[in-house]
Amino acid sequence: MDIPHMGVPAKLAERMSMAEQHEYLRARFSRRRMLRAGAVTVGALAVGGAVGSGTAFAAPATPQLLTGTTDGIDGAVVAPVGRHLQFGPEPDTQFRISWQVPVPVKKPFLRFGKHPWELGHKIEAEVRALHTPALVPGGQPVDQYYLHVALEDLHPDTTYYYGVGHEGFDPASQQQISTLSTFRTAPSRDHRWGKAYEPFTFTAFGDQGVSDDAKANDNVILAQNPSFHLHAGDICYADPMGSGTDPDRARFDARTWDAFLVQTESVAAKVPWMVSYGNHDMEAWYSHNGYGGDNTRFFLPDNGPDPRTVPGVYSFRYKNVGVISLDANDVSYEIPVNLGISAGKQTKWLARTLKDFRSDETIDFIVVFFHHCAFSTTVAHASEGGVREAWVPLFEKYRVDLVINGHNHIYERTDAILGNKVSKQVPSGATIEPAKDGVVYVTAGAAGRSLYKFDVPDTYEGHENHLDEVKTYYFGKGRVKVPETIQWSRVRYTGYSFIKVDVTPGHLGQKSSMKVTALTEKGQQIDNYTIVRTVGEGWDSNSDDDGEGGGWGW
Repeated sequence: MDIPHMGVPAKLAERMSMAEQHEYLRARFSRRRMLRAGAVTVGALAVGGAVGSGTAFAAPATPQLLTGTTDGIDGAVVAPVGRHLQFGPEPDTQFRISWQVPVPVKKPFLRFGKHPWELGHKIEAEVRALHTPALVPGGQPVDQYYLHVALEDLHPDTTYYYGVGHEGFDPASQQQISTLSTFRTAPSRDHRWGKAYEPFTFTAFGDQGVSDDAKANDNVILAQNPSFHLHAGDICYADPMGSGTDPDRARFDARTWDAFLVQTESVAAKVPWMVSYGNHDMEAWYSHNGYGGDNTRFFLPDNGPDPRTVPGVYSFRYKNVGVISLDANDVSYEIPVNLGISAGKQTKWLARTLKDFRSDETIDFIVVFFHHCAFSTTVAHASEGGVREAWVPLFEKYRVDLVINGHNHIYERTDAILGNKVSKQVPSGATIEPAKDGVVYVTAGAAGRSLYKFDVPDTYEGHENHLDEVKTYYFGKGRVKVPETIQWSRVRYTGYSFIKVDVTPGHLGQKSSMKVTALTEKGQQIDNYTIVRTVGEGWDSNSDDDGEGGGWGW
């Protein structure tokens, strides 16, 4: 059954790069054809009126299609929805706040201040527009506008109150003050003092989508009071096809993003929601790289190697933890539609960033998150050979403390690995020191989308069923499945879940710790282990950016 992938026949899409799919769609759905199709449906979440500069990758809505849509709309009866926070490149002073409105509004803005009764700072919002034609039979065209504000020069370690509004809806008014929310900046980058030694928590998962199980995970996450949340790709599944690799799945629906952002708002309006991009997040209509829609909906840090080509690649530092987001589509052999899109820039940037983080005496731990699994054993995707070739040697060289993946819709954790082999067994409850023990990989892809399975039994806390060997495979060049027998699969759980990471910074010469705990959607603990590092542990930074030289100064 040749169900279209965003309007591209599935069999054809499987042979096309993302850029080729984009060109195909643009040629097929010309602007003239869209105009003939009639007025755009404004029924899900669409906004018109004050159109800002938009985004370099998004297809701007056609002004003719929006003519008259703001007539007669009373802003007082229109409430903003889908609020979601993101850090800027420097989380101690920079925040990004994003939202939507359900119908057209005029003059959208944000108010913020240190008290709910002091919201004197008012900033005009940028409006980023998306127009999506009826790409599949029976579909309807949709206009969507997403609003964003960049906050700069904030005070570190400070709670701010904020509200979003527009003409006719003022969050500072007595009628709308209940719509206010809060965010808190990170402690100062010069953090070896005072409150910087206080523990903090962050959470992570991948492959969420829109479902009751996704909502359940969000509820348990909010109860952990995290300082930030990491989403390892495949965010909402507006494109359930995943680049045409599964032609029997349902069809693209841009409105799924709106349902997702409304679902997520309970957490993301308070907790920075830091995303990386997976294969289902490449949407060919909007841009050559597939990320035009994502760039319109999110406002991520732009300190990666090439924000125009791989916009989901960036880094930030929170207290003593350095965090790196990567785009595994760039190196994927399994789903190669964007293979090599950065021309190697991403991997070179990764090497430089890992070196800089390891050379920074105020950073104890490095966390890397991205979509495709370096090490997993499910029957669906298993492991990605492209990630192993391009990045695993760097993870091992710089002894990354935690690698978080999605893609496989389960929970799985490895033992410590070096050279594709177990360097130390890490049963639940164990403690490891990556500098000498190796790197542990976590697949946390059970955030809410339909679950995958293993060919072998689950094994987790209270349900131990460890196997010395598991027969599995990884994807090599040309999408070839390469069989392998492995020993590193330590914990496997087929159920909805996520991870929380409790970080306890230490003083110079003492140990800092990160306790990684896996929780189900009902809050049941199924795994835990602890990562420790000695503060000020030496790293010989006499190495080149190409990964040669350097090592631990034990």
